[in-house]
Amino acid sequence: MADQTSKGTDPMPERDPKAPGDFIQFKCLPPGGPLNRWSANITREHDFPGAQAMLYGAGVPNKEMMKTAAQVGVATVWWQGNPCNTHLLDLGQVVKGALEREGMIGWQYNTVGVSDAIGMGHEGMRFSLQTREIIADSIESVTCAQHHDANISLPGCDKNMPGVVMAAARHNRPFIMVYGGTIRKGHSTLLDKTINISTCYEASGAYAYNRLHAAVDAGKPGRESSDVLADIERHACPGAGACGGMYTANTMATAIEAMGLTLPGSSSFPAESPEKRRECERAAQVIRTTMERDIRPRDVMTRASFENALVLTMILGGSTNGVLHFLAMANTAGVDLTIDDIARASDRTPYLADLAPSGKYYMEDLYKVGGTPSVLKLLIAKGLIDGSILTVTGKTLAENVADWPSLDPGQDIIRPLDNPIKASGHIRILRGNMAPGGAVAKITGKEGLSFTGKARVFDKEHGLDLALSRGEIRREDGQLVLIVRYEGPKGGPGMPEQLRASAAIMGAGLDNVALVTDGRYSGASHGFIVGHVVPEAAVGGPIALVRDGDEVTIDAVSNTLSVAVSDEEMEQRRAAWKAPEVKIKRGVLAKYARLVGDASHGALTDDYTF
Repeated sequence: MADQTSKGTDPMPERDPKAPGDFIQFKCLPPGGPLNRWSANITREHDFPGAQAMLYGAGVPNKEMMKTAAQVGVATVWWQGNPCNTHLLDLGQVVKGALEREGMIGWQYNTVGVSDAIGMGHEGMRFSLQTREIIADSIESVTCAQHHDANISLPGCDKNMPGVVMAAARHNRPFIMVYGGTIRKGHSTLLDKTINISTCYEASGAYAYNRLHAAVDAGKPGRESSDVLADIERHACPGAGACGGMYTANTMATAIEAMGLTLPGSSSFPAESPEKRRECERAAQVIRTTMERDIRPRDVMTRASFENALVLTMILGGSTNGVLHFLAMANTAGVDLTIDDIARASDRTPYLADLAPSGKYYMEDLYKVGGTPSVLKLLIAKGLIDGSILTVTGKTLAENVADWPSLDPGQDIIRPLDNPIKASGHIRILRGNMAPGGAVAKITGKEGLSFTGKARVFDKEHGLDLALSRGEIRREDGQLVLIVRYEGPKGGPGMPEQLRASAAIMGAGLDNVALVTDGRYSGASHGFIVGHVVPEAAVGGPIALVRDGDEVTIDAVSNTLSVAVSDEEMEQRRAAWKAPEVKIKRGVLAKYARLVGDASHGALTDDYTF
């Protein structure tokens, strides 16, 4: 039994039995009583009068609320200038108001991210991945320092989702994620078709290779390519919300819903829909349930919940970035998950969804036929997803979706299990003499299952981008494996995405080309692409030793990435190799490069065991 105060019978705070052992420890009130279990440390008596004075100044209305009301942090990953995040401040206000109507105190605060699409193809992209850690660090810091009793996080763009979940696993206080939602589809008048952000990058390649033309049936043939490009730029993003295909943001949102960390439908409600605002209202009611029942993030983030996330990602054709983020989230939550586990999940899971970037539909289309809960309902019924896992609602995943409509019988977005796009998952974990520590390929099957070509090597992405913009990568050059290196977590630094190059290759129609990098790919990337090569070039990995003209083979059947160079020759090259000079010596990227681990362990900055 908890110690009693000398002034009454109220229990005193005691060590939190669910606090993660590797993190700072806080006392809290025992479960089953008041909901202000952590904030009571600074509000119940007069031990911290300065803290209470500040809280009164910040808006606590009276002594009763100070002493008894639960304090819930509302973390919005908001900033202007990015459609994925520009609306989150307003959604956070909806959550805050709903908390107050539930008799709790909502403290809205902000953490930051960057727009991958704005940073793509230039030095700004180096800052992208490390924002995952900044978000996790920020929310952990505010939650713990302010003694919040719970957290509701509202992320929007790619790194936001794993960042808020990693924070939840660290502080392990009641938590719900409210995804900001997906953007509406764009439409190009001159192309006469649906477009999205990925179209812009593919159009860039088509423009460089003189393949960008207005549609004849648009009634405006003969328009200049620059007019078509301008039309795409103007209409690809028609409002607020995350990029609309099964890119990284929607990959992570759907996976986290399958893990049980959101309300049903969160990942498929469009950003500007009435359902999204209703979800924000309901989040306040549900966070009360998680607090009353002492449901913590680590109670939900189990091995089974991560298996659910992996299966759904394979079913939907999700982003390779998911591999990186699943490893990081699991490690932070104390769940043993490796790239080999991801490989096994891919081997046993069919690829069913005709969603962009490899397919023709978007999250907005999936929402219209039932959304993520309808897909989960199907997969639970077929035994592919574990419906018994606990969720933040206090119900099981199966109970959450039981009353949700089944997928529309006439829809063709999600294929039947007996007619998959590919019998196994599209994400392949490769190893071989080019990647002894692993690499991640995205092979949907439409590009074939193996590729052999002559290496053409680029130290940094900008060299390849320049070659593509000049039309120097040609079909008549034969089978080519373009290698972009020194772009890993340490070498980038920051492990930048290579969407500008991969999309330009697709737009240029260069189906004689595969792309290999120790960097990452955007979820919008498709084609014969391999990333996350470990060890990376900056630490002397074999990718640093490949030379122009070497024969490189990518095999998604044997799951290998190899270069046809003898061990003896590779050792000679290694002896002659010198690490490039580190040019970034100060600032956030220098700090990141010193702390970050390899991609096969999630590129974490706070785990020093690898």
